[in-house]
Amino acid sequence: MSQQQQQHIVVIGAGVIGLSCALHLQSAGYAVTIVARDLPAPFETICLSPRSHINYASPWAGAHNRWVPPTPSGDGAREHAMAVATYARMAALAAAEPAGAATGITFMKGIEYLEAPPAEYLALTPERAVGELGMPAFRLLAPSEFPDERVVWGCEYDTWCVNPMVYCCFLLRRFVWGGGRVVRRELKALAEVYALDLGLSGGEKGRIDAAVNASGVGFGDDDKVFITRGQTCVVANSCAATVTRQNADGSWTFSVPRNFDGGTVIGGTKEPDNWDADPSPQVRESLLRSFTATHPAILGESGELRVLQDIVGRRPTRRGGPRIEGEIIPGGGFVMHAYGLGGRGFELSWGVAQGVLDGVQRHLKAHQAKL
Repeated sequence: MSQQQQQHIVVIGAGVIGLSCALHLQSAGYAVTIVARDLPAPFETICLSPRSHINYASPWAGAHNRWVPPTPSGDGAREHAMAVATYARMAALAAAEPAGAATGITFMKGIEYLEAPPAEYLALTPERAVGELGMPAFRLLAPSEFPDERVVWGCEYDTWCVNPMVYCCFLLRRFVWGGGRVVRRELKALAEVYALDLGLSGGEKGRIDAAVNASGVGFGDDDKVFITRGQTCVVANSCAATVTRQNADGSWTFSVPRNFDGGTVIGGTKEPDNWDADPSPQVRESLLRSFTATHPAILGESGELRVLQDIVGRRPTRRGGPRIEGEIIPGGGFVMHAYGLGGRGFELSWGVAQGVLDGVQRHLKAHQAKL
């Protein structure tokens, strides 16, 4: 199909959701343009001005898959299916680039320690985890494997993590190699996308058949959206697994190896509606102390942590779960929404991209039937 015949989709946002959606639409045969305020960059450059990128959540993410068993109600089943789809896509990308350096993807063990496990965890058997839920190599830990007596439940499984800056640059590079276009621009309103002069064929301003809103927090018109401040710390120490601990008071401690000279992320905090951009030295000390108590192996032979950087990011969160649905916007056209994933953008990304593709295709098919 020629460029003139291709239907044209504009994706707003170049975080992990926007990039995944753009690539998935492109692979389905659409001409795709990304319009974004922020674009991926290597750690060596983006870390020079972290405050100026604080609202661009993807580079600062822990960026791993933590298997979460679905709850009987809510969106748990939908999000788990997205995580399974993303796991499969990550495995395919890693297999195509076995050295891993191009993609930034690493497969490794994930370890969980819970002090107050919810019912869905206590009901989790290896047979259900592996057979029904698709959680590879799931194994319940014996109490002798717990770090201390406060932990009452634990497991391990196969999972993946990524160096987010390497991975997002890889996605953008693959998109451009595939013929995708990138326009660096900040949009103030969603309808503005349909007024853009993109210089494409099919009209003076370039035809747009559909748009994807992967802006993270939307455009201020969704009262369910809020930001969640997260503070983490990147250390130079390596870690052989992703480790997550849930404490009885509801707090968490975790590690996410970035690999490929990206260090290890130790976290973390979840602070709804906190806009403070400055990292707290006291919080850092608490994070490092809590994690090393849980997983002292990270100290290695040196017996200490070498801190590289404190990170503060703003996760785009939405009450009731992410918004993945389409609508016709006044003064514009069809928009497929894909935002509000909180801290689960990476682990649900390819599942979201499939949902976006399905929604766009349904709209275009229905629109074509009316003509």
